Amino acid sequence: MADEQPPSSGPLQRALSRPVRAMSRMLNSSATLPAKPGAAPPEHSAIVDCALYVDGVRQPGHRDYADALAAARRHHGFVWIGLKEPVAAEMAAIADTFQLHELAVEDAVQSRQRPKVERYGEMTFLTMRTARYVEHDELTDTSEVVETGDVLMFIGEHFIITVRHGDASRLAPVRSGLERRREVLARGPWAVAYAVADSVVDTLVDVAQGIEEDVAAVEDQVFSPQANRGRHSADRIQRIYQLKRELMEFKRAVLPLQRPMNGLVTGQLADVPEEIKRYYRDVADNLARAVEQVLYLDDVINSVLAARLAQVSVDQNNDMRKIAAWAGIAALITSIAGIYGMNFDFMPETHWVFGYPGVMALMVLGSGALFWGFRRSGWL
Repeated sequence: MADEQPPSSGPLQRALSRPVRAMSRMLNSSATLPAKPGAAPPEHSAIVDCALYVDGVRQPGHRDYADALAAARRHHGFVWIGLKEPVAAEMAAIADTFQLHELAVEDAVQSRQRPKVERYGEMTFLTMRTARYVEHDELTDTSEVVETGDVLMFIGEHFIITVRHGDASRLAPVRSGLERRREVLARGPWAVAYAVADSVVDTLVDVAQGIEEDVAAVEDQVFSPQANRGRHSADRIQRIYQLKRELMEFKRAVLPLQRPMNGLVTGQLADVPEEIKRYYRDVADNLARAVEQVLYLDDVINSVLAARLAQVSVDQNNDMRKIAAWAGIAALITSIAGIYGMNFDFMPETHWVFGYPGVMALMVLGSGALFWGFRRSGWL
């Protein structure tokens, strides 16, 4: 029945719902709040999928989340709700039904959360940064290499709510893959959380491999004379710096995830069932690979940037030496012309017939001697 209230309905639920609704009004969302938790979602709902699972099998039919939660409690199953960028009002209605804490709900509405695991009574709140490698033909000074987003999970005894911000990591393939693995799905909401975390971390590893190819290409450009020929130095430095910025964005998604993942493996941050912990160990191992690769790429790109700046400095020094050499040759000619241009009566060879050709020959011979000397020393 659509009007059936969940077993947890009562004074406690009404008390918890007040701050959630207050938070919704503070965020000034334009969406409208459903009349009651069991009501049908609005036309433009953030709910991508809502399913009831019993013994690892998805139950047929379409249910609203309130009825699905009540059925999960009766049949010892769980509900998996997938949300895509929910607004505050709709998230408040879901929080009213599942008794979610207002602080976790506020984090779920806003994106760009730092990876973390928090406990709110019997409910665990897990946030992860997601990333996706953006394919591009050539790296430019404005290329977007990494697209980031967020995945947040509310994990309870009879439910898991996944909230996705951005398109960096889609969860539909995770759901379909899990529904073919009944033995894993039967282990409950924490098994779903593992599958989501495993998909996010696998994508991080793929992104690290893609960035490694870009770093290798930039490294070839810096140290290959053929690649450098005919290209502007400042433009190449901007490309390296752009790749550095994208790598830093990716680094902020990978490195902070270590502590929450290790906390899930050791059980310090959440009560993960023992039979599920070994799955999280595999995720933590893959994350460690991604972390090592990110740190290695960060060191490489820093070395490439330093090498390119050193090359620019050397090129500038070479240019300054050439300018100084030509200025020295010009100074010799200018000084001779300046001395004989003062028109004094008593000067060597002033009235000599071959005075003019002699001075010109002196200029040519002196300039040639300086040119030969500079050329021999490598200045020209």
